Amino acid sequence: MSVYRLFFPSIIILATCFYLHAQSPVIPVTDMAPKREFRGAWVATVANIDWPSTPHLSTDKQQKELIDILEFDRKTGINAVMFQVRPAADAFYFKSHEPWSKWLTGQQGKAPDPVYDPLELAIKEAHKRAIELHAWFNPYRATLDGNFSALSPQHITRIKPEWFFIYGGIKLFNPGIPEVRDYIVEVILNVVDNYDIDGVHMDDYFYPYRIAGQKINDAEAFKKYGADFDNIDDWRRDNVNQLIKMLGDSIHKHKPYMKFGISPFGIWANKSQNPEGSNTHGGDSYYEQYADSRKWIKEGWVDYINPQLYWPFKYRLAAFENLLDWWSDNTYGRHLYIGQAAYRVNEIGSPGFKMPSQIPDQIKYMRANPRVQGSIYFSQKSLINNPLGLGDSLRKTYYNHPALPPVMLWLDSIPPNQPQQLLATAAPGKVTLKWTAPLPAKDKEPVYGYVIYRFTGDEKVNVNRAENILSIRYNTEQIAEDKTAEPNKKYIYVVTAIDRLKNESEQSEPVTVVGK
Repeated sequence: MSVYRLFFPSIIILATCFYLHAQSPVIPVTDMAPKREFRGAWVATVANIDWPSTPHLSTDKQQKELIDILEFDRKTGINAVMFQVRPAADAFYFKSHEPWSKWLTGQQGKAPDPVYDPLELAIKEAHKRAIELHAWFNPYRATLDGNFSALSPQHITRIKPEWFFIYGGIKLFNPGIPEVRDYIVEVILNVVDNYDIDGVHMDDYFYPYRIAGQKINDAEAFKKYGADFDNIDDWRRDNVNQLIKMLGDSIHKHKPYMKFGISPFGIWANKSQNPEGSNTHGGDSYYEQYADSRKWIKEGWVDYINPQLYWPFKYRLAAFENLLDWWSDNTYGRHLYIGQAAYRVNEIGSPGFKMPSQIPDQIKYMRANPRVQGSIYFSQKSLINNPLGLGDSLRKTYYNHPALPPVMLWLDSIPPNQPQQLLATAAPGKVTLKWTAPLPAKDKEPVYGYVIYRFTGDEKVNVNRAENILSIRYNTEQIAEDKTAEPNKKYIYVVTAIDRLKNESEQSEPVTVVGK
């Protein structure tokens, strides 16, 4: 997610004076509770946007804040968190060769006291709540300000100063240097190998957003490494492409089940620039950032694309519906998750986001398009702050039933076998379920968790309905309790098994019980 956009909205969010008409288009009636949907939230650590609230908290208070965020997400229906672990060539995790982040402890390189591993804690607490944890990396940003004297002696800008250029007053990795790309891949693979994350996530920081009067100082690198290119623009795009392909190949080689996705700027290219572009008139990733995000998904280098569509319906320069439709026509069989601007809800000067229906109508519009598998909100704090009741709407209406993440059949298409010997025992105030593990799957992949379904006595058993999901479990315990069963009411239960990529087995044999 672009923090630059948060600090300088007048530059990146297109001028509201061009806004014509805030009303939403006609939204088709669709299933309001899909069984599979990616429901993500960005937890931004840079500049303490979402967590920790201040870098001067004690370890206990930091841990409590993080657990409270994940518990909020569980109650809201969020099933994936993009946790920012490397905002500026630093670390929010213990097993790192880069220094601890200043936004964790107040001083770059200073460890928490007592020491703990924020990423390990986030993974453990997220999985406990059936929430995926995607490690979010900023690949090329090395600093967020010009106070270079405060950088740790172990910061890579001090060790390899020749790898960087200064643009807009901050230090950035030079993507044209091969050793830089190798280093970034190494940093990310270290997390892939050492942590039980569900995915690797990157946002829109590649080459920097343009600033008037500024110049990217990479002419020497182009002279040294760009012999195969007639112009520097194509060379820059190729530099980014090489990194994305290297990462996709390497991540999946190290862990075949690992998801890899990127959240680019919402406009790939405008039709006025490129006939294959969208019907928009704003900044773009292809020409401005040298980020060919459409190519990454077309070539299958990423598992999902997550464009940041931070504009309302009917916005003249970049209408939400136009961009969603364009991206849905350019998914090439991969997943499309929409970046939604929770931080803009109730924004001064934006008629579209002053409407309580804006984000809910965007959800409906996405759900009506089968090539959209979900969305991610920037950012976590905005959901918690509940502007115009957005968080309440998600919890009570749109995410009021649990959802499994969508499957990625190109990574794994073989489901587990069904759980065996399901038994149900009623006691005052609860029903206890027990079962035995499934037989080994065809691909020998172990069971990762279970889904428990409940039906009333007169209902037909149908595990395709989200409203019948009692709980989703990311553990292999073969026991569950239903403490919401009512006395003298008949229930039918079934259990399914899921693997790491959330492929789901056939249901167990149903079992019927009367509550006590």
